[in-house]
Amino acid sequence: MKKLIYLALLPILMIGCKEKSDKTTLSGLTKSKFVQVVNGDTTALYVLKNTAGVEVCITNFGGRIVSALVPDKAGKLQDVVLGFDSISDYVNVPSDFGATIGRYANRINKGLLTIDGKTIQLPTNNFGHTLHGGPKGWQYQVFQKVNQINDTTIELTRFSPDGDQNFPGNVTAKVTYTLTKDNAIKIDFEATTDKKTVINMCNHSYFNLSGDPTKLITDNLLYINADGFTPVDSTYMTTGEILPVKGTPMDFTTAKAIGADITKFDYIQLKNGNGYDHNWVLNTGGDVTKVAAKVTSPISGITMEVYTNEPGIQVYTGNFLDGKVKGKKGIVYNQRAAVCLETQHYPDSPNKPQWPSTILEPGKVYKSTCIYKFGVEK
Repeated sequence: MKKLIYLALLPILMIGCKEKSDKTTLSGLTKSKFVQVVNGDTTALYVLKNTAGVEVCITNFGGRIVSALVPDKAGKLQDVVLGFDSISDYVNVPSDFGATIGRYANRINKGLLTIDGKTIQLPTNNFGHTLHGGPKGWQYQVFQKVNQINDTTIELTRFSPDGDQNFPGNVTAKVTYTLTKDNAIKIDFEATTDKKTVINMCNHSYFNLSGDPTKLITDNLLYINADGFTPVDSTYMTTGEILPVKGTPMDFTTAKAIGADITKFDYIQLKNGNGYDHNWVLNTGGDVTKVAAKVTSPISGITMEVYTNEPGIQVYTGNFLDGKVKGKKGIVYNQRAAVCLETQHYPDSPNKPQWPSTILEPGKVYKSTCIYKFGVEK
């Protein structure tokens, strides 16, 4: 009789065990919700943990960071990255939350490229320009090969065929995420090609260092190690100039609240960007040991320093989050709910020969590094 009761209860017990084993992340993500076939490739959720108890969750759909749990000033872990609870949400609500952007981060003017005298028309998807690799950029694709090296390091690789979004060359791209002992997420991008092309990769995580996306980031203190920035027109396209930040709302050489000047729309750049959505020209000279930017939440005390070998950093203050999207745990993402710090070459560099080149040739290796290092100020 006891055996019969046990057998009858077994399916229920198994369901309970499955639910318990599914929810394996400290941030509350259910791994099974990230297993899906997208465009013929299988997605999954992967977890990085260090000895300090920090956890970073990554999916190979878009090569993106889904969550990052870091300690606040009280020692409590806070999830500081916006995102979704499942692959279905990422597919059904197209976004760049946490994604690896490619082939070309930011904008290319009117989607036009000229390589060796040949003009190439890319698909346009943003005010007549090509943004973040086009309407089917890598943030909407699966990184087909995953190699989790250990508890703190994972490599994601994507093969992008010749003609992908009309970009030339068969490109193999790799992004390596490493969670360090000192609570930094080190991101290394690599790419090779068999035909001359352009490459400009970045990470597009939306950060809210309070750990509560219902709170705006306008009170966050922001420092940017840059004396100049690249202005944009009303279509968010760079003009080709580099202007000084001194005496303007673009000056973050001394840390100030993100919201201190953000609504000063009499300043044309803030009006054009609907807030901050600009590239700053870094003073770091490609030295990854120098701080490129720093954000601090006065609520949590969490700080994030940014380091890179790139010449620029795009700062975007969630201007187009409009309260229509519900993210993790059903939280609505309103305007200014996050800030992005995207280390990269300048926007539209292929059409601005006066700026650092983004050309990648066969036999060469594209390499880019971005480090997000977390700490606390009490």
